Amino acid sequence: MGVYIAPMSSSTKPLVIGIAGGTGSGKTTIAVKIVGELRSSDVSHMQHDSYYRDRDDLSAEQRALVNYDHPDSLDNTLLIEHIDDLLAGRPIACPNYDFRTHRRTATTTPVRATPIIIIEGILIFADPELVERMDIKIFVDTPADIRILRRIRRDMELRGRTFEEVRQQYYATVRPMHLAFVEPSRRVADLIIPEGGNNRVAIEVIVDRIRRELLTLKDDTRRFDDPESVDVAAARRSHH
Repeated sequence: MGVYIAPMSSSTKPLVIGIAGGTGSGKTTIAVKIVGELRSSDVSHMQHDSYYRDRDDLSAEQRALVNYDHPDSLDNTLLIEHIDDLLAGRPIACPNYDFRTHRRTATTTPVRATPIIIIEGILIFADPELVERMDIKIFVDTPADIRILRRIRRDMELRGRTFEEVRQQYYATVRPMHLAFVEPSRRVADLIIPEGGNNRVAIEVIVDRIRRELLTLKDDTRRFDDPESVDVAAARRSHH
């Protein structure tokens, strides 16, 4: 079945693309491949994972028990504020999150305002206010057995988890939250991509659409910041 994505109006409003899907579905792979096809000055890539709440009110033992697969574990208020800043042409200071300690780090990553903004994450379609800000919504559909194998490898290699920890978390929170929030959210998607980052044709179609949108943007680029600029005020706002 064909998918119709309404054209953007001829304005300098950035094109916001949301990429969602279950854990290990290939969201990041698709986002990275799309970014790699565009000029760095044209696209910004944001990850919902960077916006986990900084629960400094909890001990390390208590933080380990938090359900990080529930939408409430994410600071969508800050993410929405940052998206609105980018839409207004202002750079932001994106938080950095340490999955080993379940805390934000003391550093942030500057993200400049660009004509294309890509936001990816498991739960980005579960928040109506986030969805309202997206012009194109993509859901990555990958079989559950492939996704869990990818998650096991990622969590053990990159996040310092044991196999038993990954297994317990999957049955306790990952799978139930997927069924409750992630799977139903695919209904808001404009485009569903099977097989994640291996779907070369789908990626080419998306990149072609983005390039066409870039051509229709007005020549007024004053609202987009110079790639080297860093907004100190944005860095302060990220720690409120």
